[in-house]
Amino acid sequence: MAEAAAVVAESLAGYRARAARAVLEQVVLPGEELLLPGQEDGEGPGSAGERPLRLNAGARSRGRVVCGPGLRRCGDRLLVTKCGRLRHKEPGSGNGGGVYWVDSQQKRYVPVKGDHVIGIVTAKSGDIFKVDVGGSEPASLSYLSFEGATKRNRPNVQVGDLIYGQFVVANKDMEPEMVCIDSCGRANGMGVIGQDGLLFKVTLGLIRRLLAPDCEILQEVGKLYPLEIVFGMNGRIWVKAKTIQQTLILANVLEACEHMTADQRKQIFSRLAES
Repeated sequence: MAEAAAVVAESLAGYRARAARAVLEQVVLPGEELLLPGQEDGEGPGSAGERPLRLNAGARSRGRVVCGPGLRRCGDRLLVTKCGRLRHKEPGSGNGGGVYWVDSQQKRYVPVKGDHVIGIVTAKSGDIFKVDVGGSEPASLSYLSFEGATKRNRPNVQVGDLIYGQFVVANKDMEPEMVCIDSCGRANGMGVIGQDGLLFKVTLGLIRRLLAPDCEILQEVGKLYPLEIVFGMNGRIWVKAKTIQQTLILANVLEACEHMTADQRKQIFSRLAES
């Protein structure tokens, strides 16, 4: 046990000095400290011309750095908190910095403010609905959080209904709160989802892939059958086609696409198109 602990400690100590640009699109482990090039500081670990990533904007800072999921700010350092691939998005101005995050394959959803999710109404308590969103606790949804809802004109929401909405309150110290309207008071596609269709769950990584602007999977799926589909950032997908058979085929294809290569997807879609 002591030898194994020494090996783990030695490996983590070696990881802490890795530069961020050297590990982009590579797997990072919790406890690693990220370094950025071009920031001159004689102190701190790292090779010449590198120092721990500074998040406080100073005179020598080239650009603003934003921490995404899987990264934590610890003083003026940036530490990895999840195991996954390190991603980076350049800012529009091109002055350096940008957004760093860890793309991890997790199934447990943690509510984030602004996320659009699919929830299931589990209880009705006075003027508040309790909605299961797959997190550690249910979210609350007021009956006034629907378009056109008033004290006299209440929305028709029953226990067991599917709700598509977004979070307005989501932090570790408060209960998550959902709404089904945007900042202008419009539903904008949110609200109670239809009774028909199929709801299934996938990994959060697949959801992010499907919601990417250049996702080829959705383009190929849309050519198979006419369909209605709703994606929730909490890993839930609701899909509806003309027939039950088509709905089940679409659900199975979307679940299997996570572990398929591009060539395998083309073969599957070509077979389905012929049949």
